[in-house]
Amino acid sequence: MSLKTRSHAVFSHLANLTLGHPIAVLSIVVILSIFALQYTVGHLSINTDTEELIAPDAPFQQNRRNYEKAFSQDMHTLLLVVESATPELTKAATKRLQRLLSANKNDFDSAYIPNDNAFFRQNGLLYLDTDELQTLSTNLSLAQPFIGRIAQQPNLTGFFSIFDDALTSSDQTQVVPIDLTSLINKVAQALHKAVNGENALLSWESLISDKKVHSGNGFIVVSPKFDYSKIRPAETAIESVRQAIAQIQDPNLPSVTVWVTGEVGLEDDELSGMSTGTFTASIFSIVLVLFILLIAYRSILLTIATLMTLALGMLFCGAFAAFAVQELNLISVAFAVSNIGLGVEYAIHFCLRYRDNLTHHVHKELALRSTLRSTAPSLLLCAGTTSIGLYAFIPTDYKGVSELGLLAGTSLFICLLITLIALPALLKMLPAPAKFEKAEEQNGLAKLSEKLATLPLHYAKQISVATFVVAVISIALTLNVETDFNPINLRDPNTESVIAFKNLMKDKETTPMTLTVMAKDEHSAKALQQKLSTLNSVDKTISLFDLQPTAQDDKLALIDEMGLMLGAQTQRFPALKPDTDPIPGINRLIKTIDTLLPEKTDADQRAALTHFKQELQDILIELDARQQPDLRLFIEKIQTTLLGTLPSVMNELSDSFNAREITLVDLPADIKDKWLSKDGWYRIQILPKKDLNDLASLEEFITEVQSIAPETTDLPVMYWESMKEVIAAFQQAIVIALITIALLLFAMRRNIIDTALVMTPLILAGLFTMASAVITNTPINFANIIALPLLLGLGVDNGIHMVEKLHHSLSEEQNIYQSSTARAMFYGALTTASSFAGLAFSPHQGIASMGLIITMGIFWIMVSTFIILPALSKLVLRVRG
Repeated sequence: MSLKTRSHAVFSHLANLTLGHPIAVLSIVVILSIFALQYTVGHLSINTDTEELIAPDAPFQQNRRNYEKAFSQDMHTLLLVVESATPELTKAATKRLQRLLSANKNDFDSAYIPNDNAFFRQNGLLYLDTDELQTLSTNLSLAQPFIGRIAQQPNLTGFFSIFDDALTSSDQTQVVPIDLTSLINKVAQALHKAVNGENALLSWESLISDKKVHSGNGFIVVSPKFDYSKIRPAETAIESVRQAIAQIQDPNLPSVTVWVTGEVGLEDDELSGMSTGTFTASIFSIVLVLFILLIAYRSILLTIATLMTLALGMLFCGAFAAFAVQELNLISVAFAVSNIGLGVEYAIHFCLRYRDNLTHHVHKELALRSTLRSTAPSLLLCAGTTSIGLYAFIPTDYKGVSELGLLAGTSLFICLLITLIALPALLKMLPAPAKFEKAEEQNGLAKLSEKLATLPLHYAKQISVATFVVAVISIALTLNVETDFNPINLRDPNTESVIAFKNLMKDKETTPMTLTVMAKDEHSAKALQQKLSTLNSVDKTISLFDLQPTAQDDKLALIDEMGLMLGAQTQRFPALKPDTDPIPGINRLIKTIDTLLPEKTDADQRAALTHFKQELQDILIELDARQQPDLRLFIEKIQTTLLGTLPSVMNELSDSFNAREITLVDLPADIKDKWLSKDGWYRIQILPKKDLNDLASLEEFITEVQSIAPETTDLPVMYWESMKEVIAAFQQAIVIALITIALLLFAMRRNIIDTALVMTPLILAGLFTMASAVITNTPINFANIIALPLLLGLGVDNGIHMVEKLHHSLSEEQNIYQSSTARAMFYGALTTASSFAGLAFSPHQGIASMGLIITMGIFWIMVSTFIILPALSKLVLRVRG
């Protein structure tokens, strides 16, 4: 018995079963689907941890794990970047936020401020360069009389009296520490904001120090607790961060901005954007698919039957996923989308053939039997070839796509089986759709398709030559296809985590894009650090040994001089005192300004004094108009605006005058542990000299460092090695898939010409899609590269269907586009495209690029299948009667 005869017998028995006992068959399928749903809910989860998705056993992954094991305290963390109008407020807000987060043991394991602890507050000045420390000493020397005056009278009256003296003094530098005009402008600006209802603070740290001892931003490293059963594992922790940020806002002070970023913050924003964007796109796709089905069928009942069949198939596919992998990852979860596109296509082929068969059979059951016997073999062949394309990804090192290949490939057979069993039984029970062959003859689209069908056959040679030319051009373009495997570029650029991350990358001192090397002992660490420091691509290196300050004797001498110069009174700066009546002092200052203004010839000085006088007069108006207790509160606000940060700055500076000589033994454990692990590994951090957004600079940086330290790890290595692994995985899988599909097609059809023709739309569509990606400047990335196996399946399906049809319809008098097979291919491609087209408008750049690539790919599959393939077939196939 031949294979064709056997398959005919099998599908005849299947037809007898489903059509002979439709109620029993549907009942069994529904009951099994309920069990499948229960099993899926109880055994299938989603793991959003992305670290092990790519080459989990590769050396670069092992290096990462070794590093995380040795220095685990900073792994999987949130980075909070705190900003405000002044460095003093930033530091205060950072400390308050860190305290609140540390107290929340339910959502966080730890929260700490780098370089802000008792050790650094005492010894921070030793870590300045000697020149920076000398500049600070000079500034403090100039500021000493000014600060001393305020310490004696720490209120508004004392502050304004200093300006009065400075304006009338022959040597202003003996009274104020900086250029008087500059100081007046800053004070006037702060007063303007305060008088007009805004919150402002004058920064004394900025006034005293030309170069800030501390960064302008505050940083908190937070270790959140994760719930990997959620789409967003850190969602609860991040919500707690938001609540804490709201708590630290003081209505009487300028607002504080806190950016949530870091590894966990970036992933959470990405997952949130993916969820929102995908949900919106899914609603759009469902509505569009429903609309396409109604147009294709012109029957509500056939549309409902298709959707019910698809739903049943998805339930069984979910149960298989629960059995096969237990956990879906961010890549393998896409198998559901692929099932929708290809699963609907099987139902479309069946329903359109059934509708056409109704015109030739009086009885509905005969039409269904004929449909089942005629469509099942080709659909089975399509599922087999498509699944091979997907199964080819199983042996790759890209775990996400490997599992996607297993699930999507097997789910094709599940969806096909449900289509061949449940759909005929369902259609048997539903009324047959109305016959409308006459309506079709009058349909304008049908007439148009009839005219278009003759074109690829009539101009077969011209189209073939044009295809060859375009293919050659596409090959040249494809050689220039770009790859971008920096995950930051895949994310929504408008999310706070991405904005903050990119801002950090602009500063060499804060960039997260650094490399890390571990050395097993002190001698090796020092030798390795010295070699790394000489590389052209390296800006600097940091290790434990850099935490022992240089030139300590000279620095300690300068610190002692500063302490003696400021004196005991200013070292412990007094608290601000309430000023019950600042009006006399303000009036005296205004009178002094009025006296001096006519004598001033410098335009900047005149403008500064005029502005200052106006603000002082506005204060007097407010003081005259307000009543107690509002008057007292207004005076306190003005005093806080001008002097509020001074006591904390002076007291912090006073603490730093207690610095002492430091050895590595003196370093606190929490600081040393970040650079020397408990197992004795020394950590060396390597900062790049060039912008790592440039792929060439990234490659140079990694290559040079790895030439000295092959076990280098950290973000740049993870990005770079992951990119190479993914490209290698897809190259391997696509070669395997193409060869295996070709061999299977040849084994099934026993005809090398048919095999070549079926493969043609697949190869051409892939080539044209890559060329289109170059033209549209769409680089291949972690997200859109998933489109390749999906397009592989769709291209093979269409090629099989069209070649089968062309064997019988190569005459120009026949309409190859109006057959149920051609229409099913067309509408199937539309439903698949609609499943992904909405993704192109997602704010997530990776998802948007995937939607764009798939949409372009489906367009080229249709062109290759409906235009190029008929033209080539006309030249190589023999016309059959």
